[in-house]
Amino acid sequence: MFANFKQLLNPKNKDLQKKILFTFVCLFIFKLGTTIIVPGIDKESLGTDNLGFLELINAMGGGALEQFSIFALGVMPYITASIIVQLLQMDIIPYFAELSKQGQTGRTKLNQITRYLGIALAFIQGYMFSFAFVAGGTPMEYMTFALILTAGTALLLWIGDQITAKGIGNGISLIIMAGIIATMPNMFMEAWSNFVTGGTTQLVTLGVVKFILFALLYLAIILGVVYVECAERRIPIQYANRSNSVMSASQNYIPFKLNSAGVMPVILASAFISIPGIIASFIKNDGFKLFVSKYLTMTTGTGFVIYIVCIFAFAYFYTFLQLKPKELAENLNQNGGFIPGIRPGDETVKYISKTLKRITTVGALSLAIIAGLPIVFGAISSLPTSVRIGGTGLLIVVGVALETYKQLDSELVTRAGYTKRRRNR
Repeated sequence: MFANFKQLLNPKNKDLQKKILFTFVCLFIFKLGTTIIVPGIDKESLGTDNLGFLELINAMGGGALEQFSIFALGVMPYITASIIVQLLQMDIIPYFAELSKQGQTGRTKLNQITRYLGIALAFIQGYMFSFAFVAGGTPMEYMTFALILTAGTALLLWIGDQITAKGIGNGISLIIMAGIIATMPNMFMEAWSNFVTGGTTQLVTLGVVKFILFALLYLAIILGVVYVECAERRIPIQYANRSNSVMSASQNYIPFKLNSAGVMPVILASAFISIPGIIASFIKNDGFKLFVSKYLTMTTGTGFVIYIVCIFAFAYFYTFLQLKPKELAENLNQNGGFIPGIRPGDETVKYISKTLKRITTVGALSLAIIAGLPIVFGAISSLPTSVRIGGTGLLIVVGVALETYKQLDSELVTRAGYTKRRRNR
């Protein structure tokens, strides 16, 4: 790592340094935007003091929803649109299924559709939030606020695209990560104030011990995420057109990550579990709002179970959406490759599917434990909602950070190899 950092500071890598600087500038613009309140709104009259089930959306947006800033919606409408479009590709609508099979052209078209759908959802969600949190507004004012919030989401998507194209890492993921990191200091301050309260020396000492355990829990989550992200199952493969001597010199294999879906199952599950809360905040029905707060938030018993089940469901869904056993088997067969002891064709498809199901079960279980531990700990210690959700945020932050580091490391290795080849000429 230190060698790579030293290489990064090399004057010959100025273009890479510019990419990193560009990424930080874009993220700074995002953070700056979270402090700009939507024009025409009196901050004192906002009803965002206690977000409850919407706390995760607030955390992903860097506290923008609580401020009701121009970036209050964040990129959540886009994530929701991504879920919808991915579901439609599973032979629900033939047009979407055909696009998914058309390679880069189809992916470009699907990405366009996702963006348009995300903007439409942003407007609907913006109107709902305006109606829920801004008291005494007229329909035209709510429409104006919704347009401003939609423009904020559109700007964030554009900034994310610019980071992906001209910076380092996935722009949308980095924006989510930056938002969560921005709320973490406040989260730890809230945890400290809840644990270490005024009173006798004994109570203060006990509070400090609890806070240390809380911090150690987060350290354990970081180590757990790193382990899960780095673990992989390697399936050995052989090629019919290569001799045994060549094969013994270099063993070929298909690497399947323990958690092939990355942090997406947690993000998607969080988005799914927040939908009833968004609806409740819009319709302003006390009965329904009470029902959601009691049974459909991840900090309640039933909501927690739904949240864990969603993590498992989205882990399977996203893994098999990215890694299609039939396509993998066909590509392997076309290149003259086979898995030792497994016949090409249907048996290979079944073997790959079985392997993916097994490792995805372990990976999803790991994600569920990592995401659920702070919620359970928070319920036992009566911590605020924002602190309980911190584990999910930390899971996303570490996952995105690892993916970005791997991309940066890959670029540095490629550059080092290119320089070495030039010297040997």
